[in-house]
Amino acid sequence: MIAQVIVDVPAKQTDRTFDYHIPQNLEVKIGSRVVVPFGRRKVQGFVVNTSSKSQFEGKLKDLLLVVDELPPLTTELVNLSKVMADKIFSYRISILQSMLPQVMRANYRKILTPLTEEAKRLPFFKNGPLEVDELKDSETINFMQKLLKTDQAKIEYLVENKAKKKTEKQYKLLKTKAEFIEIYESLRTNAKNQQLLLLDILNNFESYPQTRTYLRQKLGLSSDVIKNAVKKEWLKEEEVEVYRDPTKDIKEKKDSEIVLNKEQQDALEKISASITTKQDKTYLLEGVTGSGKTEVYLHAIKKALASKRTALMLVPEISLTPQMVKQVKQRFGSDVAVLHSGLSAGEKYDEWRRIRRNEAQVVVGARSAIFAPLDNIGVIIIDEEHESSYKQEDNPRYHARNVALLRSKYHHCPVVLGSATPSLASRARAQKGLYQLLRLTKRANQKKLPEVNLIDLKQVRFAGGQFDLSIDLVENIKEKIAKKEQIILLLNRRGFANFMLCRDCGFVLKCPNCDISLTYHKNTQQMQCHYCNYQAPVPQFCSNCQSKQIRFLGTGTEKVQEELQELIPQARILRMDVDTTRRKGSYQKILQSFENGEADILLGTQMIAKGLDFPNVTLVGVINADISLQVPAFNASEKTFDLLTQVSGRAGRAQKKGEVLIQTYNPDHYAIKLAQTQNYEEFYQREMYIRRQGNYPPFFYTTLISVASKSEQQAAKQAFLIKRKLMTSLHSPTIILGPTPSSISRIKNQYYYQILVKYKQEPKLNELLHQIQDDAQKIKKQGVNVYIDNEPERIN
Repeated sequence: MIAQVIVDVPAKQTDRTFDYHIPQNLEVKIGSRVVVPFGRRKVQGFVVNTSSKSQFEGKLKDLLLVVDELPPLTTELVNLSKVMADKIFSYRISILQSMLPQVMRANYRKILTPLTEEAKRLPFFKNGPLEVDELKDSETINFMQKLLKTDQAKIEYLVENKAKKKTEKQYKLLKTKAEFIEIYESLRTNAKNQQLLLLDILNNFESYPQTRTYLRQKLGLSSDVIKNAVKKEWLKEEEVEVYRDPTKDIKEKKDSEIVLNKEQQDALEKISASITTKQDKTYLLEGVTGSGKTEVYLHAIKKALASKRTALMLVPEISLTPQMVKQVKQRFGSDVAVLHSGLSAGEKYDEWRRIRRNEAQVVVGARSAIFAPLDNIGVIIIDEEHESSYKQEDNPRYHARNVALLRSKYHHCPVVLGSATPSLASRARAQKGLYQLLRLTKRANQKKLPEVNLIDLKQVRFAGGQFDLSIDLVENIKEKIAKKEQIILLLNRRGFANFMLCRDCGFVLKCPNCDISLTYHKNTQQMQCHYCNYQAPVPQFCSNCQSKQIRFLGTGTEKVQEELQELIPQARILRMDVDTTRRKGSYQKILQSFENGEADILLGTQMIAKGLDFPNVTLVGVINADISLQVPAFNASEKTFDLLTQVSGRAGRAQKKGEVLIQTYNPDHYAIKLAQTQNYEEFYQREMYIRRQGNYPPFFYTTLISVASKSEQQAAKQAFLIKRKLMTSLHSPTIILGPTPSSISRIKNQYYYQILVKYKQEPKLNELLHQIQDDAQKIKKQGVNVYIDNEPERIN
């Protein structure tokens, strides 16, 4: 038999299948990870097909190794990678790799091995073979090359599997219950630990085998007592595989069935009908904040499981995952698996294998969970479908929503896109009848939406010495704390100050790698770049004129936290941003503390704006609503409206009345005024009119071509060459804008030039873009990279 393999070498020349002979001792299936010889080295690859014949006329090389007992990818996912490669301008191997958790991707090592007895005796090899990548000094490298030239040594390429199973010692009973009773009765009275063990065996006979953890921690037995029991042949010690369970602390809770209101029931009936009749239909569930969309999701999942099918549910950000996972896990117990970046490598590996082994029927996760290897999917749910985090920003640049639509066709199942503020593209498709629109117009608890008031920062007095918190907002916060109610405050900017300015010469401290100022982080006393993570100590004087008259200007969550603590000393404040959530489990810890009432105020960036449900939150404050309006992007107004509407929905979700205060310098801007009344329909009409005038999505499709190089001249030159190629092949009404430098022209020492193609129908474009992608391989050696992004979320 012949295996057709995509090898782990992302390049134009290797973006095809290679045939390998399958030795009789290896069992190979489609989706298997394998190790194959490729040139002088060994590489990992994926089997995408098998056949009895090969078109290659020479002698085929043998496939060396099958990495996993069960192929990690299903046939569906393997075929999906081929479809995606054509649509998103990425090599197929990159897509196959992105479908797997990071820990399941190959780790390559180059080893220098001595060949002759003389070489083996050299001090150079006294500790055995050497890691080639660790040889740094020129003298050592020259000596290595001399050994290679004289055939005294060779370089071997090793492919390592980073994924490791977790095992634990388990103890199996070797005697009958009657025999254990006899042993117990014959024990000496002072053999207390042995009595304890035997009593547990007799009382819990059916629950054995038990783990070492159980015997040590639950029974408090020492290693010697356990070893002695094995020696006496009471127990048999075995190594067994155990799963790392990221949701072990969430207990299943069989709630009394929640009765849906009429709108929820109507929506569910339509979705359920598509599950039953196996229709690949797309539903847009547009519901105001607090309208009970989650309950519709859970009932739809229940319907899928009742039909002996599985369910896949995506949430936009890791911050949303703990609450959502808790709700799904409490409802469906051990059937649930989770996949998101907050898990450890081992947890991801185990969850992936549970799904692949059909041991989990419900998957909840962030963007990459769209590739969960589920079979027989009955429903795919994408919560907060408008979120830009569903689009991957680096290679491969896929959108989870588009992948969901492809998977729904394969599984003949419905896709449910849920949001209080649907993306304009989804809402336009619903208007055209491509999606079916389902509306939830009232809150599930029949309560009114929170009252939203705008605070015009041009007209107010500020509390304290800064210009961040108005007196109105501070007084309202104090009032809520006095009533023992909670507050959520949003500021979509982290750090303490945006930049450092010299008052004498006007110098601004910039990142040496990026064309952006460094942000001051007071907690760590560091100046930090939020693009390349460059860090430098806080300067004591200006590096340009040596003056000590330096000031830190602008604001961030860290600074607002300090201000609040000074203005309201009794307030207990939790801050949630990238800086406070770096550690594993920190999201969950912060949200749990707030839910338990251990803090009065939750202050954070946009990660606190969506999907969170805290009954005691009665006030939401937006520190500066204008930040997202100032972004140079065609969809800045849409993002602002979405964020303000979503965060406003965190207030008054239970019995207590909610209130929202939005601070802004632009109270008359339509995105802010319409967010005040949560009037999505009017915003949709207004924004669609503006998009039509500007020839932007959803009236035009867009493709962004970015050219990056360490040399600005090289980046500009290649961008103009690509523009010329586009101009000769594409015709009106297609619009080609650029090339122009990006709004931040240099990031990580790479200068970026961009070309934007706007088109309605352009049959030649796909082929032309693939040609540009292939040509980019030739100029990569010159240090120039070309990136193609279909339907970009950000154009700046």
